[in-house]
Amino acid sequence: MRAVARIAVVLLAALALPAAFGAPTVRAAFDHLNAPRADGAAPSPARVAHDPAKPTAVVVVGDRGAVVSDTLAPYEILATTGAFNVYAVAPSGRPAPLTGGLDLVPDLTFAGLADLLGTAAADVVVVPAMPDLGESTSKPVTDWLNGQAAGGALLLGVCNGSGVLASAGLLDGRDATAHWLRLDAFDDDYPAVDWVRGTRYVDDGDVITTAGILSGVDGTLRVVERLVGPDAAARAAEATGWRHYHRGAAASMAQAEVRPADAVVGFNTAFGWDRDRTGVLLTDGVGEIELASAFDTYGQSLAVRTVAVAPGVEPVRSRHGLTFAPRAEPTAADLDRLVVPGAQAARDRTGDAYGAVHLHQDDGFPFDGVLLDLARTTDVATATWTARVLEYPTDHLALSGPAWPLTWTLRPFGLAFLGGLAALGLLRLARRAVRSTPAAPPRPPRPRTRAAAAPLPPG
Repeated sequence: MRAVARIAVVLLAALALPAAFGAPTVRAAFDHLNAPRADGAAPSPARVAHDPAKPTAVVVVGDRGAVVSDTLAPYEILATTGAFNVYAVAPSGRPAPLTGGLDLVPDLTFAGLADLLGTAAADVVVVPAMPDLGESTSKPVTDWLNGQAAGGALLLGVCNGSGVLASAGLLDGRDATAHWLRLDAFDDDYPAVDWVRGTRYVDDGDVITTAGILSGVDGTLRVVERLVGPDAAARAAEATGWRHYHRGAAASMAQAEVRPADAVVGFNTAFGWDRDRTGVLLTDGVGEIELASAFDTYGQSLAVRTVAVAPGVEPVRSRHGLTFAPRAEPTAADLDRLVVPGAQAARDRTGDAYGAVHLHQDDGFPFDGVLLDLARTTDVATATWTARVLEYPTDHLALSGPAWPLTWTLRPFGLAFLGGLAALGLLRLARRAVRSTPAAPPRPPRPRTRAAAAPLPPG
């Protein structure tokens, strides 16, 4: 039994040291994704221009933020058609932190949208994944969504934005889908919903839901098909470089499942405590999907930490008029490298003065260039994992770079070895201490005496 106990102590120590070092890193990595800015800056959005002859489409973000691609990809596709008034809306006017540290200044608050449209709901409401799903802080959004649904809006739940709709009760009794990593949990959390697997989107009439992240592109093109026409959807797909448009119906896909190679994200998250801090240089006129490709590819990898930068930390306007508030100067001393999203920035050589890397020098969908850069600067396994999380096909990409993050993989084994070694050393010291303790002298035997006879009772 003593041998079993010693083995158990050594194993616990071997596990405890990696856990002690890894847990804070995991927490910091996820906290960073939607960390709010600390300076309280609140730039004004661009002036809203409204054409009452066009339908109105809005992308909603919560005060705690949203996933960047879920938000910006549908926005750009809808704006590219020229057929919609397109706005970003939120409960308040504070900058909303999109994943990776990109702060979006909403065009309108919920109250401002109501003033603009009167009592009518928007024609289309896009719902991205939000970090506070199921928490009390999401109630302003879910209450507002119920009002929009009652007013006849077409709802588009992108990725785990389906969970936001489900938490509002808007998917009960419906078919719906979501990101492959959350479907099983949603089955348990929202049993009134019929969760569908193996498709990029589900069209259930006045609610459309999509699978993971970039499947939101397909769902948004479906909205364009229904409200404007398939030719307009095809043109929007071509304009944004999306080569996977499937006219008229959702494309089927193999349902992704967790596989052994996905362990790479665990090593990146828990033991990449020296991960690069990469500045993403914002430039006026940058495409919304170009921005999303930088912040979401690096962010979903959990191997790179990003921060939005711009000269003078001045607000930047995107191609279709969204306002973004950077957090730092491009010359910040704590940046390991600087990248510049945007094909126009690459043509203009913007950022060359800072030694920045251009992500979009080549044609194609903007995520291509960032995935290639991620593979080169981290490893192919991380880039492959990231593409799976994004639900982006990469058959056309030749990802090249180190095969695996060996340094980060060896760290937990090294820590486990040290923990086990320390436990063995302490056990040995304890055994020596026991052996060196002088034994107590034996106690002398107690003399044996005969018991006295009991007196006879009186007769």
